[in-house]
Amino acid sequence: ENAVMVVAAAGGSTNGGLHIPAIANEAGIEFSLHDFGEIAKRTPYIGDLKPGGRYVMKDLHDIGGVPVLMKALLDGGYLHGDCLTVTGKTIAENLRDVKFPTGQDIVRPTSNPLAPTGGLVVLKGNLAPQGAIVKVAGMSTLRFTGPALCFDREEDAFDAVEKRRYREGDVIVIRYEGPRGGPGMREMLSTTAALYGQGVGEKVALLTDGRFSGATHGFCIGHVGPEAATGGPIGLIRDGDTITIDAVAGTLDVALTEGELAERRRAWTPRRSDHQSGCLWRYSQTVGDAEKGAITHPGARAEIRAYADI
Repeated sequence: ENAVMVVAAAGGSTNGGLHIPAIANEAGIEFSLHDFGEIAKRTPYIGDLKPGGRYVMKDLHDIGGVPVLMKALLDGGYLHGDCLTVTGKTIAENLRDVKFPTGQDIVRPTSNPLAPTGGLVVLKGNLAPQGAIVKVAGMSTLRFTGPALCFDREEDAFDAVEKRRYREGDVIVIRYEGPRGGPGMREMLSTTAALYGQGVGEKVALLTDGRFSGATHGFCIGHVGPEAATGGPIGLIRDGDTITIDAVAGTLDVALTEGELAERRRAWTPRRSDHQSGCLWRYSQTVGDAEKGAITHPGARAEIRAYADI
């Protein structure tokens, strides 16, 4: 929970919604994307950091670094200060001598946040029954509705954007880029960078079962699950379907009935992966859903004898 609060308070990367559940699994803790979202929802956004804010990490370092952000959260009653750390001391003990710096606005006190909730929002709806995640830090518009423009690989989407084969108001969908479908859940960095380079970063939305870079800004929704490769709804939508993203209500829906989705699912055939052998094929056979961190094994909960003890 402390880790999620630090990421959310800083307007950090959506990748936190993948890494933290995976780390929890290693420790034998049941923790999903939805737990991440609930904690982010109750954490104030206090770090005015890029890409959503004004400052860079060097600026944060100059005023004391991450401990300053943690001190603000601890003083505000958010962090669990009694948690033991690798120093052998608790978080509260580690932060005891950290003084919150005045005369700066890089990190705000929790009593005067940039926003009352964290810079990351988890979405759920008929297009993402297992959830999805969007970074809202620094965004002025939190709702978007538009027609789908679908691509089954990032390369195809990038080519279309490069040739401007889209319209303002479109929801660009890049699918079969999830943990299994990619395989490996690539970052859709090229396409988002191209859209911003063309000046339409906030005039179109981008939706994917893949990931985004921590530097991504705008209506970019990632980790949509179930992914297309396993028959998730993102693999069933077609060009022109109306998609609604609401980061206030926390919803992600396509204007199709359950009956229409079921009919499309019966006719659906998965895209054949480009990787039919080797390590990427093996990975795709074992990896799980993004909702739980795209893990490849049951974690410490199932462990009988630790490898480190052999």
